[in-house]
Amino acid sequence: MQIREAAADDWPRIWPFWHRIVAAGETYAWDPDTSEEAARALWMGPANRVYVAEDDSGAVVASAYVTPNYGGPAAHIANAGFMVDPDRAGRGIGRALAGHVLAAARSDGYDAMVFNAVVETNPAVRLWLSLGFTILGTVPDAYDHPRYGRVGLHVMHRAL
Repeated sequence: MQIREAAADDWPRIWPFWHRIVAAGETYAWDPDTSEEAARALWMGPANRVYVAEDDSGAVVASAYVTPNYGGPAAHIANAGFMVDPDRAGRGIGRALAGHVLAAARSDGYDAMVFNAVVETNPAVRLWLSLGFTILGTVPDAYDHPRYGRVGLHVMHRAL
């Protein structure tokens, strides 16, 4: 697997799994009906540093972005988003991509990373905890999950 910075022409290879994940409504606090144009602006926006993971055949199997979580005097705190093609889940791709992105964020001068809205039922919570993130708090009943009803959203943090 190769992890590299994304190029604009990677978007058509990210969009199918991005759409599938967001449309499922289980892990991201984004509108499940997000259009492709709006999704591209969210993920590939100019403030974001975007990465892709490619398998040995060159297929894009995951993507992540890093961006400042805040502005001005707090711009040294990063935020990030991660998506792994659901057909490739459980193969260590997310962990490898996370390691790469955390190192890149540190190299770019960020001092910490914050996730603002991690759905508490998201299996990735275990990954983030294993990578040294802590749950700072949970907003109860903040997310309408399609299977579990209202569940909490974690705010997670890790120093870099």
